[in-house]
Amino acid sequence: MDIYQKLALLSDSAKYDVSCSSSGAVSNFQAGMIGCNHQSGICHTFTEDGRCVSLLKVLLTNFCIYDCSYCINRVANDIKRAMFSPRELADLVINFYKRNYIEGLFLSSGIFESEDKTMSLLIKALEILRFEYRFNGYIHLKLIPGASSELIARACVLATRVSSNLELPSAKSLQLLAPQKTQKSLMLPLKEARDITLEKRAKPIPMSTQIIIGATPESDFDILRLSSNLYQKALLKRVYYSAYIPANDDKNLPSITTAPPTLREHRLYQADWLLRFYGFGYGEIVDKHQNLDLEFDPKTSWALAHMELFPIELNKASKEMLIRVPGIGIRSAHKIIRARRFGVLRFEDLKKLGISLKRAKYFIVINSRYHGGNITYPEEIKVALKQNGKKRYYQPSLFDSYTAAATGEL
Repeated sequence: MDIYQKLALLSDSAKYDVSCSSSGAVSNFQAGMIGCNHQSGICHTFTEDGRCVSLLKVLLTNFCIYDCSYCINRVANDIKRAMFSPRELADLVINFYKRNYIEGLFLSSGIFESEDKTMSLLIKALEILRFEYRFNGYIHLKLIPGASSELIARACVLATRVSSNLELPSAKSLQLLAPQKTQKSLMLPLKEARDITLEKRAKPIPMSTQIIIGATPESDFDILRLSSNLYQKALLKRVYYSAYIPANDDKNLPSITTAPPTLREHRLYQADWLLRFYGFGYGEIVDKHQNLDLEFDPKTSWALAHMELFPIELNKASKEMLIRVPGIGIRSAHKIIRARRFGVLRFEDLKKLGISLKRAKYFIVINSRYHGGNITYPEEIKVALKQNGKKRYYQPSLFDSYTAAATGEL
């Protein structure tokens, strides 16, 4: 198998891991036109300043000693297998970088022979890139659960960002679908990476994880509680949610004809944004043992369930309350607070500030005046929101789900 055949196979095998943001969209090349997206190989992630970065997304190998029911690379599957040598992978990355195909690397792997063996091979590829080719670009490395602490420490020195996938939301589900793994073993690399880097850096290395949604019966409450706990323990910068895509026919998995729950995934990303940036607790966002409302975004659902707090006076409300108004995000709240220093705000002033009032108008008053017309009851507001936001409430694509709420105002 030549290098390009390996690349095609191992980049395609990596497409199920979303913990570096979105995979490339598929488009057909047409002669005489420029621009071509491929369904695998190149993915896109986003920097803190919003810049989109192209990464080579690939596995070192799809050989794996594990037999996880949901994974296409499980040992029981009769599929083509391939493996890069560390040298082959490093050469591929640096040549792609020099040709301006990519700006960085997302590297993961199946488990080849043992956890330590696999981690050692991944590290060897990074050492060639960093020290021989002097590559100083972005590298996201998937840590291998079960690898030694020394190898985890070495990986954190070489990588820009690391991750370890928790895969499923509970220990019970892991026991059912991935009996060779435990929640403790999957969490351990994140804890080790946090503790190791805290000793050597002012702040820990950025870390992320992925949780598969819809393969097991856990509720959105259970998933958000897990995510919240991980954030509070400073283990993660971000949790990625992956709608379950049937890859195997297994009695313990949902029907292979079931469509991926992409709308549920989309709502979880929005709820996660509320956890990280808006000061919401997971128990506020969704009731115990229940799922998020698929019809409305989580902040709108929360506001509709707490109409005793609304409408609020925009000229007096605190920042903490402003950002809980549907349609007013953190940037909009800052605009309102700055503008209030110069005088009393009017409804027309909000339009000049560029604040969308399609949803917000039902939850605010300005100078004691309500601008939602005769619509005041929650059921009436729901109907109005559906009519006003037909283009907003759609079945999202996988790309929409991966980037949910990343740039918009909730």
